[in-house]
Amino acid sequence: MSTPKPLLTEEMRQQAIGRETAPLTGEIEKGAIIKFARAIGDDNPFFNDEEAAVKGPHGALITPPTFLRTFTTVRPELPFDLPLDRLLDGGSDWEYFVPIKAGDQITAVGRITDLSERTGRLGVMVFMTVVVTYTNQNNEVAATQTSTSLRY
Repeated sequence: MSTPKPLLTEEMRQQAIGRETAPLTGEIEKGAIIKFARAIGDDNPFFNDEEAAVKGPHGALITPPTFLRTFTTVRPELPFDLPLDRLLDGGSDWEYFVPIKAGDQITAVGRITDLSERTGRLGVMVFMTVVVTYTNQNNEVAATQTSTSLRY
């Protein structure tokens, strides 16, 4: 059994790491928060009862932690082509810093932080780590998502 030829060179890695997407901004809508909370079966009144949420510590409806999954996918493109057709989501880690409220303007920017290659049962696999930073209208980082995807 021969070892497959590597697909990535150090030059390719250097070209990719640090690449960012253009900022993508969207408004957090209260109706979307309520629908999302109901869809996931979360009855926390801060997520789905505007009257209760306004009286709460944040003064408005806030998003459940998984709500940002509904935001448009933010993934930087590689500056080169790979001869790999399949894409798999390898999972995400989330950190939350400030509550995301109804009416907030959230801007997302994705940045490639790592690109590596491994050989597995299916052959050569390329792993890409992207950190998406979600910033509100007050220039506060509301959350970050570190996700790994793999092409094989």
